Amino acid sequence: MKCELLEKIKIKQAVIGVIGLGYVGLPLALRFLEEGFTVAGFDIDPKKIDKLRHGERYIEHLPAEPFQQAMIEGKFWGTNEFSRISDVDAIILCVPTPLNRNREPDLSFITGSMDAIIPFIRPGQILSLESTTYPGTTSEHIAPRVQNMGLEIGGNFFVVYSPEREDPANPEFSTRTIPKVCGGMTPACREIGETLYGTIIDRIVPVSSTAVAEMVKILENTYRSVNIALVNELKLVADHMDMDIFEVIHAAATKPFGFKPFFPGPGLGGHCIPIDPFYLTWKAREFGVNTRFIELAGEVNTAMPDHVISKVMDGLNDHGKALRGAKILVLGLAYKKNVDDVRESPSFVLLTRLMAKGAETDYSDPHVPTIPPMRNYSIQKASVAITAENLQRYDCVVVATDHDRFDWGLIGRHANLIVDARGRFNIVKGRIIRA
Repeated sequence: MKCELLEKIKIKQAVIGVIGLGYVGLPLALRFLEEGFTVAGFDIDPKKIDKLRHGERYIEHLPAEPFQQAMIEGKFWGTNEFSRISDVDAIILCVPTPLNRNREPDLSFITGSMDAIIPFIRPGQILSLESTTYPGTTSEHIAPRVQNMGLEIGGNFFVVYSPEREDPANPEFSTRTIPKVCGGMTPACREIGETLYGTIIDRIVPVSSTAVAEMVKILENTYRSVNIALVNELKLVADHMDMDIFEVIHAAATKPFGFKPFFPGPGLGGHCIPIDPFYLTWKAREFGVNTRFIELAGEVNTAMPDHVISKVMDGLNDHGKALRGAKILVLGLAYKKNVDDVRESPSFVLLTRLMAKGAETDYSDPHVPTIPPMRNYSIQKASVAITAENLQRYDCVVVATDHDRFDWGLIGRHANLIVDARGRFNIVKGRIIRA
């Protein structure tokens, strides 16, 4: 089984099945297509498949035309019928792993997907989990389901964990050039995983187990969370000392060793940094370990939207206005600049809390024309165009995401009050307040 599967992968005759055609699964599917593989896309949302069929993109930075052409050529097919999982040789699971209301891991997308496909898996396949999760998930939730089907992991069925490392719209790195970590349930599993990903990615980083690979991803995002919390806290200190933290960070970044710049903001967003550290915190409790450092970082970062709102209130007060009844425009709905990804964006926290305090709140985002359906929010708004007339209608403009497509000169000239949470404006005085 192992040799047959290895050979199919090497000659690119293996059919690749990607479950979850979102920000992780879609670029991965595209990469396999680019290397000549036949790819099957599985998603519970038939609208995604339909858009790809018609050459319509639903993720801004990813083209749909290659999928449309591949469908015509018979090299790509999409479906929400998980019974067709038996038709593929590699199963790659790219589904969300959110937190529940108690900040505990919600593995329902992983377990639900596994329960949907498990009756249809067969000998001679490899299954790779890419979803970010706590160390032990693959061995605790993937392996038992496979073994209960009478399959031998490492013998006639292969299981690996290989965390995604996508950074949407980053021109310096692509799916191909970002090194890929891979850990297997057995050495044979890892060998096949390395071979599979090695066909589409320049460098594979093998590790000793799936748990180590899972921990790698958690470490990467916890590192970012903690360092962002540090500069967010230093931002508060610098503010009280009447210093600009962005000036401090840029100056410190000139040191050629021992320092890597991180920048403060209105809170954390995206599918990783606000969530992943709490996966480790939850798992650590099983071993009687309190992750105080990680939890403190989470508290600092979670408090940032309230700091921004306090700056809005102070700015309005200085202009003789109250927050209740004020017209507020939040610039940027996406969680980071130049993308359309709104997952866990702190802009939603700002919008909802400002509205709860009685402000008349709108948003503007050239990448997000309307607010999509969200798990935790139900806000029906459309993006406001940035014009001199529109800017002047608002008492305050809050810079939550500093997209390059915003006309910053126009905003600086015509906004009545700017609360800048991203350090976009170099001169901070008068109508411009740093938050």
